[in-house]
Amino acid sequence: MGILSRLFKTAEPGLVHLPSGSFTVDKEGATITSTLPQSFPSGHRDAISQQVMASFRAARRAHMPLNEIVIQYSALKLLARELGEGAIVFLMPQSLNQQSAVKIKKSP
Repeated sequence: MGILSRLFKTAEPGLVHLPSGSFTVDKEGATITSTLPQSFPSGHRDAISQQVMASFRAARRAHMPLNEIVIQYSALKLLARELGEGAIVFLMPQSLNQQSAVKIKKSP
């Protein structure tokens, strides 16, 4: 059994815990401060910040007032607010209890 387990090692899953925290970025999207756990991949944080800053720049070029972006996934909520030349991004996991409570409140 020991030989088989060495030959057929299972790969480590690439799952990441849902983050809870925030980070601020400058106008280029470089991180200034972060309260995200160290286990959260910096590449994910950088990708988020690049997309957020690109969205704010595109809105500015189109002369559309945009100072907040909210993206709600089933398990995660992302909220980004423009701060002058940068932005602050909040990542908040959604629990099943929170989703149920929202649905109950919306019912008449």
